[in-house]
Amino acid sequence: MGQNRKTYDFASVGELETDFKDRLVETTAGFPIGIKTPIELGYGNVGPFKMHTDLALQIRDNFRNMLQTNHGDRVMLPDFGANLEELAFELSSEEGDTMAINRIRKSTEKYMPFVKLLTFESIKEAPEGSSGVASVGVRVVYSVPTIGTDQYGVEVIIYSAG
Repeated sequence: MGQNRKTYDFASVGELETDFKDRLVETTAGFPIGIKTPIELGYGNVGPFKMHTDLALQIRDNFRNMLQTNHGDRVMLPDFGANLEELAFELSSEEGDTMAINRIRKSTEKYMPFVKLLTFESIKEAPEGSSGVASVGVRVVYSVPTIGTDQYGVEVIIYSAG
């Protein structure tokens, strides 16, 4: 038999009991508004998942998710989302940016009308020494006047390769 096996002791793998107890006493400062994404397990009296307790952060999370969603991705809401994926290779051109801005504006007006869109920037980054595209995305700055937020920025990567 070859020497390609490695044996682990269960006591040497995992989380220390003290670390677990520290997480167990996590409490929320306020009333939970919505589930944080990406989803993380909650501990103690937080519930099964970590939750947002700040309205501005929940809106940012929802806005980011709307930007990342394409038409047909959401059950029972076939037109939900900014539908930016099909524009991945057109961004950074005037026509592609204009289409992306219009899609973001239309989706925001319908599903998050309380969000005031401020600026849009397309992102196209290639790794150093490479002629290919590594990531394409958008950066949107917005405010929510009804709750008194100044400016928040959301960056969404639409396509990534490399």
